[in-house]
Amino acid sequence: MTKFSARLRQQWLGDNGSPRHELLAGIVVALALIPEAIGFSIIAGVDPRVGLYASVAIAMVVAFTGGRPGMISAATAAVAVLVIPLVRDHGVAYLFAATILMGLIQIVAGLARLDLLMQFVSRSVITGFVNALAILIFMAQLPQLTNVTWQAYAMVAAGLAIIYLLPRLTKAVPSPLVAILVLSVISIWIGAPVNSVGDMGRLPEGLPSFVLPDVPLTLETLQTILPYSLAMAAVGLLESLLTAKIVDDMTHTDSDKRRECAGQGTSNIAAALVGGMGGCAMIGQSVINVTSGGRGRLSTFTAGAFLLFLLAVLGPFVGQIPMPALVAVMIMVSIGTFSWNSISNLRHHPWPSSVVMLTTVVVVVATHDLSMGVLVGVLLSGIFFAGKVQRMFAVERTVSSDGATATYRVSGQIFFASVERFVRAFQAEESAGTVLIDMTAAHFWDISAVGALDKIVARLRREGRTVEMAGYNQASADIVDKFALHDKTGFGIGAVPH
Repeated sequence: MTKFSARLRQQWLGDNGSPRHELLAGIVVALALIPEAIGFSIIAGVDPRVGLYASVAIAMVVAFTGGRPGMISAATAAVAVLVIPLVRDHGVAYLFAATILMGLIQIVAGLARLDLLMQFVSRSVITGFVNALAILIFMAQLPQLTNVTWQAYAMVAAGLAIIYLLPRLTKAVPSPLVAILVLSVISIWIGAPVNSVGDMGRLPEGLPSFVLPDVPLTLETLQTILPYSLAMAAVGLLESLLTAKIVDDMTHTDSDKRRECAGQGTSNIAAALVGGMGGCAMIGQSVINVTSGGRGRLSTFTAGAFLLFLLAVLGPFVGQIPMPALVAVMIMVSIGTFSWNSISNLRHHPWPSSVVMLTTVVVVVATHDLSMGVLVGVLLSGIFFAGKVQRMFAVERTVSSDGATATYRVSGQIFFASVERFVRAFQAEESAGTVLIDMTAAHFWDISAVGALDKIVARLRREGRTVEMAGYNQASADIVDKFALHDKTGFGIGAVPH
């Protein structure tokens, strides 16, 4: 077997190399996708087939173009909520046009390596994102658990029992798939008074067809859809890259985030061309896939292909699947997604990390906006980091035996957040005639630090002191040479402009 064929096999079949695991995991995901895709369509204000066809196209295309094998992408609520005004004010054709532009933006983002921005998302933000998503997944099941018959509660309990107990007997078949099949048979056989998939909305009939958005190709159209496309592209990439990182951790493998950006864009364009809405990676469905044994691209492709088969061939039977069976699966997902050790870690982790994690959870759950929660978490992480680093410096003063020379040894990081403390360290009245500022253990990061140094030198010289500088490292010397004014002609009389 050549190196290329071995890599291809690993990409499509995962580490276990078994197509059976991939196919069964994809089937479980396809069944769980149906009510969610319908629900997201309702949120966006479009026909259920728009969400279902989008899930089919995105899953099948991203299996080939994405950078994270085993991750599931489809129509999502995060994208659906953004297009409500667009659909309401301009119609579904503008949604398709905006989705195409969304895909193009994501492809450009991949080429521009915007995936590298994920380096600024801390572990605390990711943990908060995961926990918030687990809570949202559970909250989404509450409508199916309120004002329902006792049979619905019994079926949910039975489904959870099958999901958690069956793996103790055998792992040959994914337990969520067994739970869905067993509860469907029982529900249809006894005519249980429970909600079914068909109650969520009318399922489409037949195969999707190729369509081009029926919108005028004008600058006005571009101005209308561009804000929505940018928002959808940003939210879609953010959720996809975070989900990819989570699946990386679950499977102990790495993935190509740059390719994932472009792959998401390609799949969204494909979705729009078959009458679908935009989407992105789904952490809940990805967790279902991984826990069911899916590790490769085949499981992702199977999810889309089997969903298409269900809609085109088995629509009437799919409509009879009891919602309690799918609720049990999603409860399992929410339990498995939540980072339970993060609760005990609240006592052991540094308090800023815990605050960032909890804030991310609260913002996401309160707003149902994943991007807003992550943005707040990243900003808070940056503030705490800057606050920590600004205290990582010290100024020590020593005086020569004759009292003629005072040496200030500066150590640590000097940047915009620490310059005030840096200046205050030199505020005391200086009695020595010569002042040596030793920067051997210090680092100047920005022009704010250089400006603070200029301020210190200017004050000391006005007081009649001779000021000498020593010990810059190369990076600090470069920025001081370029931007400092204290060694420029005219500085002493204020003739050098800042």
